[in-house]
Amino acid sequence: MDEHVYKVLGGSGALNIAFGIISIIVGVATGVLLIISGAKLLASRKKIIF
Repeated sequence: MDEHVYKVLGGSGALNIAFGIISIIVGVATGVLLIISGAKLLASRKKIIF
């Protein structure tokens, strides 16, 4: 019984680390895209005439 719990905890820990790394990568990529998009909007703001 103890060995089964040990294996399950090991697999669960590895999965959590993998998901954590994926979340960080996706978060950074999303942040960069938002910054670029915002910069383009601010740059094109000058071209709008009301």
